[in-house]
Amino acid sequence: MAKKDGAKRAAEKDRQGKKTGKSSLRALLRVPPGRVDLGAVDPSSTPGGPSRKADGVADTARMADPLASLQERLYAASTAGDRRRVLLVLQGMDTSGKGGTAKHVIGFLNPSGCRVRAFKAPTPEERSHPFLWRVTKALPRPGEFGIFDRSHYEDVLVARVRALVPRSELNRRYDEINRFEESLAEDGVTVVKAFLHISYEEQRERLLARLDNPSKHWKFSPGDIDDRALWPAYQRAYEVALERCASDAAPWYVVPADRKWYRNWAIGRLLTEHLEDMDPRYPSADFDVDECRARLLAT
Repeated sequence: MAKKDGAKRAAEKDRQGKKTGKSSLRALLRVPPGRVDLGAVDPSSTPGGPSRKADGVADTARMADPLASLQERLYAASTAGDRRRVLLVLQGMDTSGKGGTAKHVIGFLNPSGCRVRAFKAPTPEERSHPFLWRVTKALPRPGEFGIFDRSHYEDVLVARVRALVPRSELNRRYDEINRFEESLAEDGVTVVKAFLHISYEEQRERLLARLDNPSKHWKFSPGDIDDRALWPAYQRAYEVALERCASDAAPWYVVPADRKWYRNWAIGRLLTEHLEDMDPRYPSADFDVDECRARLLAT
C-alpha cells in the first residue's frame, strides 16, 4: 500500500502546484478528471518548456547526468530488496515520435538497466491469450526502466476504431486496464503514460519526408495513408482512453509533439520529476567497510 499512497501524494502535490501557480511539468501536462478534448491542446505548443529550440536542446542535454544518477540509485536500491521500477508508456499516432523518444530516453540511461518493447500487431500465440498477457511478460523488473513503444492501449484504440470487438468488450477492457495499472502501482511500478500529441498537418509532413528519403522507406506503409482517413475516429478513441484510464495510480500526460525538441525535453523532464519524487537511495553496506579496507591494503 505504500506505493499506492505515494502515487496519491504525488497527485495531490501536482494538484496543489496548479493552485499555487508553482506547477511541475507533471501538473501542466497531466490529464485532469472529466471529458478530454484533444482539439483544445495545441500540438505545436511548449507548455512549461524553453521558448527556443536551442535552449530546449541544451536543457535536455543537461538532464542526462542527473537522470543517469537517479537510474543508478534505483538499480542499486533493488539489490537490497527495493522493488520499485519505472514504466514509460508511449502512445500516439504514426510519426508522433514513439520510437524516436524511446531511443532518446535510452540515450540518457544505462541500457543494461532498460527493458524496451515495441508492440506490433499481436501474433497468433498472443491472440490466444488475454490481451494483457503479452504486456505482463514485458514488464520491467525491480530497479529497471521499462519503455513501451505502444502498449496494452492498442487493444482499446485500434479495436475501437476498427470495431474489432463489441462495445461491451471495450468497456470491460478499460476497467481491466485500470485494475492492472493499480496492481502495478501497488507492486512498486511508477507508471508514466505519455500521449505524444501530433497534428494532422505535421503528420503529413513527416510521412512525406519518409517518402522523400529512400533510407526511410522501410518506416513507411501505404496503410499509413489509410489511417489518416480515420484521424477523427482515432482522436476520439484516444480521448476516451485518456478519460477512462487516467488515475492517481497511473496518470496520463498529453505531450505536444509537433516540435521534436520539446517532446524530448518534456519526456526527460517528466521522468526526472518522477524519479526525484521516488528518491531512490544507495543501500548501506552489509559488511564491515573498515575491515575490508584493512584486508585489501594488506594484500
